Amino acid sequence: MPVKAVAKGVAISPRKVAIVAALVRGRSVADALIILEHTPRRSALAVSKVINSAKANAEHNHNLKPGTLQITEIGVTPGPRLKRFRPAAHGRALPFERKTSHIRVIVDGEIRETKKPATALKEKETK
Repeated sequence: MPVKAVAKGVAISPRKVAIVAALVRGRSVADALIILEHTPRRSALAVSKVINSAKANAEHNHNLKPGTLQITEIGVTPGPRLKRFRPAAHGRALPFERKTSHIRVIVDGEIRETKKPATALKEKETK
């Protein structure tokens, strides 16, 4: 069962985030987090937070084993651009845009076995 996590409006250019996302595409979650921990780019922190969020969603919401999780899809799309102005010579103002990104991660893995409630075991023993 695929599980996703999304970070919207990350204040880093999508082009810069896509470079880091390509490093971990198709890897296991554990390997990806180790790679990102040793990647000297600012966007590595943002990508690792989204992967950790997807991992937590898979464990707690969908009962998947954390050791078997694989990154099946990771995508970076441009977010809204904030239009700003920078002062220039002769009293002018030159426009520029602060770019933002949306990061989407989808992970998949094996389903964990659920434990039977203790009350059901006690009932069988008493019969």
